[in-house]
Amino acid sequence: MRVLILLAALSAAVFARDTFEGHQVLRIVPKDEEHLSLLKELEEMVELELDIWRGVTDLETPVDIRVPRSSLESVKSLLESQELQYSIMIEDLQTLLDEEKEEMEAATRDAQPRDTDSFDFSNYHTISEIYEFQNMLVRENPALVSKIVIGSSFEGRPLNVLKFSTGGTNRPAIWIDTGIHSREWVTQASGTWFAKKITTDYDKDPVLTAILNKMDIFLEIVTNPDGFAYTHSNNRMWRKTRKPNSGSSCVGVDPNRNWDAGFGGAGASGSPCSETYRGPRAHSESEVKAIVDFVKSHGNIKAFISIHAYSQMLMYPYGYTRTPVKDQTELHSLARKAINDLSALYGTYYRYGSIINTIYQASGGTIDWTYNQGIKYSYTFELRDTGRYGFILPANQILPTAKETWAALMTIMDHTSKNPY
Repeated sequence: MRVLILLAALSAAVFARDTFEGHQVLRIVPKDEEHLSLLKELEEMVELELDIWRGVTDLETPVDIRVPRSSLESVKSLLESQELQYSIMIEDLQTLLDEEKEEMEAATRDAQPRDTDSFDFSNYHTISEIYEFQNMLVRENPALVSKIVIGSSFEGRPLNVLKFSTGGTNRPAIWIDTGIHSREWVTQASGTWFAKKITTDYDKDPVLTAILNKMDIFLEIVTNPDGFAYTHSNNRMWRKTRKPNSGSSCVGVDPNRNWDAGFGGAGASGSPCSETYRGPRAHSESEVKAIVDFVKSHGNIKAFISIHAYSQMLMYPYGYTRTPVKDQTELHSLARKAINDLSALYGTYYRYGSIINTIYQASGGTIDWTYNQGIKYSYTFELRDTGRYGFILPANQILPTAKETWAALMTIMDHTSKNPY
């Protein structure tokens, strides 16, 4: 009987999984301001069920949109009628997703890791595998690593944060988070690698050792656990939280539009069905509120780094206003150095600057709030790539992505350590 129930549950899970067969990712190149306006209108056409992978910014930056098969003919006809050039970046999204799934399944057929040395950092992992990795890392490094739970998600999952500390109380600290947008799998994978790198390099790398002898590092690898679990079980393209919205059948809030920094302004949506829905109020999402409460109660965080994908950018505040931050000169200079150090590894090209000038206007963002709380070194990354694979970055790019990002993180952390304020 139990076997029958299990088979039924597995069948339900399979049938519940969203399919993206025939969905294409189009890259659209605007030529003038009229084209930019048309693309902004296109983004708001809810009936087309478009998924904006890379939104409208400027004439130098293409726009990437996932178009369902049912809307392909309409969208392509509209683009052609307006003389908007486009190319097909991904011919059939489901084909890539099937390949990704097969790779993960092949990796899990191998023996489960007994320790973090045998953990496969070159593949994507489920939330349970990442949580178990965290537990192993703490067990192996009790003098350096501890796990704190800063809250729970809407669905009741723990919001785990790894604390790397060599002792002392309420020391100046650095915060790093990955995976606030759940479908950006290379970020959670990189965060897992960062955690191991810290334990491996402490007492060996003099720069990291000096940082940890003065400061603590807090790392939240799965910042949006409900969304991340949902990307594995139902919808690989899920971005938001999983909290139901009152009065709407659409679920979830964009946790990077939910912070009390220009909340509700341009660059966020008031529609619950939008991928950039800001939520009913600032800090309405438990995943966001937990970080807000932690930052405020700690009171001594000196750098805050939130990691996203994709587009290959390193940015500092602001996103909600064009008013430059008072530390712009220093933040820009440090971003340049960090990107030079990142590029030195594999030659990966990154853009850098303030959010509003580098990517687009966005209100209610994480690092705008942290900067306004007095955390000077507030940065956000957009990791690989620039759109060939977008959110479906092949697993063979995890380690290069993590390693080059670590070089930039070390630059920021070293500067923070050496420039107290």
